[in-house]
Amino acid sequence: MFSQLTYGAVLIAITVLVHAVCLEGMIKLWRAISMEIKARWRVIAISLLVTGIFATHIIEIWVWAIFYFFVEEIQTWESALYFSTSSFTTLGYGDLTLSEDWRLLGSIEGINGMILFGWSTAFIFAGVRRIYDHLFRAKEIQLA
Repeated sequence: MFSQLTYGAVLIAITVLVHAVCLEGMIKLWRAISMEIKARWRVIAISLLVTGIFATHIIEIWVWAIFYFFVEEIQTWESALYFSTSSFTTLGYGDLTLSEDWRLLGSIEGINGMILFGWSTAFIFAGVRRIYDHLFRAKEIQLA
């Protein structure tokens, strides 16, 4: 059990680092685009923001899948990716399970996914709010 917790902590640290780096990159890109452009093209800007978050989660799911495949807990890459996606999203179909030596990691991955999805939700909310706050302020100025 201690080794499962250790590996889980390392995998969580890696995925949190991936998340932080990707979000930081999106913030830099987001700042490079003027607020007027983001407000005018808000549907595209929001879509790109959400797509970036989605891509970030795919990378994190792959980190877990690579681990399962590398330690030979899951024999095929497709199955490792399927299990990881199912666990990370907390869907947990249960048709593919880990052995007793590794089963705690499935739950740890679910916790990891929930926390990172919450972080992503807050990030998207902040980005969308900035766009609409700017849009509403610009319309107030025009009405005055």
